[in-house]
Amino acid sequence: MASTLLTAAGLGFFPAVMALCASTDLLTMTIPNRLCGILVLGYFLLAPAFQTPGEVILLNLSCGVTILAITFVMFALGWIGGGDAKLAAATALWMGWSLVLDFGTTAAVCGGFLTLGILAARMTPLPAILERRAWIARLHDRKSGVPYGIALAAAGMAQYPHSHIWAAAAA
Repeated sequence: MASTLLTAAGLGFFPAVMALCASTDLLTMTIPNRLCGILVLGYFLLAPAFQTPGEVILLNLSCGVTILAITFVMFALGWIGGGDAKLAAATALWMGWSLVLDFGTTAAVCGGFLTLGILAARMTPLPAILERRAWIARLHDRKSGVPYGIALAAAGMAQYPHSHIWAAAAA
């Protein structure tokens, strides 16, 4: 029973934190550093708990660090936000090299649809009742960015069932 509860809690941890990242990005256009830190810490606590081999943990760490370096450059060039860069790297830690390309592709597709949807919505006037909601007005503002953390979270959750940690926990 305790093992089943640990497995359920462990498997639910990543999607819960990703949903929180997506919702905070939607509502505030920021992804708090503490959420990315919780994802990283959670991986290093849960991977050994589910007997993920040490070499897999180290390979996934190298993937996360590499993605952090790449996304830091993208942030420095003004292409993405800092929270998006950290969330992509933290998610890459969970995905590892075997899934990082699928994660990136899925994030790009989800992000494309998200961006097109927001751009289309911005072309129509916002009803007055919705203008009173700060997060909706900010999302509708043409000068505002796109909460790409939503796409990163969706992509991470889509790839999560294929991850080493999921397989180790389900075994």
